[in-house]
Amino acid sequence: MKATVTVMLKNGVLDPQGKAIEQALGHLGYQGVGEVRMGKIIELDLAETDPARARAQAEDMSRKLLANTVIESFKVEVA
Repeated sequence: MKATVTVMLKNGVLDPQGKAIEQALGHLGYQGVGEVRMGKIIELDLAETDPARARAQAEDMSRKLLANTVIESFKVEVA
């Protein structure tokens, strides 16, 4: 079963990479781009076949390793 974990900085946490992308887009002539936030996507290929258990596994992995839950939030999707 495939699980996709999306990790983003929490609101209120400074995002220097997002700010750099935002400024670069402006320099390239892209007008009207609002705030840019940078994140990461992690794809997991899990042996688990039960969707609920696969989600629980991926959420546990996210809390323990994939996301720094002090400054980052995460979302898990299972397919």
